[in-house]
Amino acid sequence: MRYKHIILFYNKTSYNNLEVYVIVPITCTEWSKASEISSDKYVGKTVCLRGWIYRRRVIGGKAFIVLRDSSGIIQVVADKRDVGEEKVREFKDIGLEASIVLKGKVVKQPRAPTGYEVHVEEIDIVGYSRDFPIKGGEGIEYLLDNRHLWIRSRRLTEIMKIKHHVLKAGRGYFIENDWWEVTPPILTASAVEGGATLFPVKYFEKKAYLSQSAQLYLEALIFSLEKVWSLTPSFRAEKSRTRRHLAEYWHLEAEAAWYNMEGMMRVAEELVSYIVEKVLENCRSQLEFLGRDINALKRAVEVPYPRIKYDEAIEILQRKGVNIEWGDDLGADEERILTQEFDRPFFVTHFPKDIKSFYMKLTPGDPRTVLGFDLLAPEGYGEIIGGSEREDDYNRLLEKIKEQGLNPEDYTWYLDLRKYGSVPHSGFGLGIERLVMWIAGLDHIRDAIPFPRFRGRIYP
Repeated sequence: MRYKHIILFYNKTSYNNLEVYVIVPITCTEWSKASEISSDKYVGKTVCLRGWIYRRRVIGGKAFIVLRDSSGIIQVVADKRDVGEEKVREFKDIGLEASIVLKGKVVKQPRAPTGYEVHVEEIDIVGYSRDFPIKGGEGIEYLLDNRHLWIRSRRLTEIMKIKHHVLKAGRGYFIENDWWEVTPPILTASAVEGGATLFPVKYFEKKAYLSQSAQLYLEALIFSLEKVWSLTPSFRAEKSRTRRHLAEYWHLEAEAAWYNMEGMMRVAEELVSYIVEKVLENCRSQLEFLGRDINALKRAVEVPYPRIKYDEAIEILQRKGVNIEWGDDLGADEERILTQEFDRPFFVTHFPKDIKSFYMKLTPGDPRTVLGFDLLAPEGYGEIIGGSEREDDYNRLLEKIKEQGLNPEDYTWYLDLRKYGSVPHSGFGLGIERLVMWIAGLDHIRDAIPFPRFRGRIYP
């Protein structure tokens, strides 16, 4: 795609022996992107580019620059015979990440990173960069301290593009299937998942909390809109720093009237299948750059996904020598072992009620368990979705609130939903960063979000 507009840049000159900057118009009115000109149809054509220096070297009278823009990279070659010896000398000293604009002719060059390069006719430095602090080989903590600069890396750039398409596809699924998008609050008066992971904040003269989930508010909205969804940040004060936990993450949540657990599981698997399919269509080059196994993702497009009950999961783990008993929660290690049994996402259902939240409906005929489900991603990634059928009876919900030591007064409005026209309903929440982590094949969730937040880490 071309961007058609005139841009004014500041160029350096001298006035009364002082270096000053004056505004001069760039002659280009059509700007190309690095990825689009890496094509035979552009060979021999003159193009204008703008971006940042990703790599550079000066040999003899030539400057070889790998230019980076939002689309990718391309090599450009500035010869002193075309741009002048002083200009080439300037690029010998310029640092990585300096911003440049240029005009030149596209030629085919098999030795260039993309198989094409631009022979420069005009080139200017827009923003200087000296001694860029990331040179390669730095440790994780150093890169986190310099995340505002490391975010420019090709790896994180490609991940953010995948995440864009994950979000776009998630929205697309709900829009195509006639769900209503809503905007629940982030500041809440009560907990959804429990007090241990709440972030308290001062709300004028009262205490409030950062939202753990939009679920309770979505439940209120189904009585008018029936099928609703939202995409909001959620906050969990996780005390541990594991490879799949964040204190702040993006939460794609859905809630619908008249849906039982099985109906909502079908929505969850269709959503994930749809997202994976769209990512495969639009992000093949990004996945290949990250070294992702494309065939493993293709299997995730096929639905329905396998389903096992919690009882079966415990039996599988015990057969594999895991020290676990019925009633224990499934942690990251247990989930990783379970994923070895499947080559695509799968559901675990009917968990013990004592390890699940108060709002989950008890299983008819088995009051020990609830109509809850988790969707686990294969290849060791584990839970990406948690959902359930909600308790729709006022008295049973009130009893469960008390059983879990919660204050019923904090949930008066939530209980009201069961007093005035209650209906069967279900919902789920999908962690966007966990989904991106699996789809992109990442080792750690911190790279699935631009600026990760977890225990001991807030900068920048």
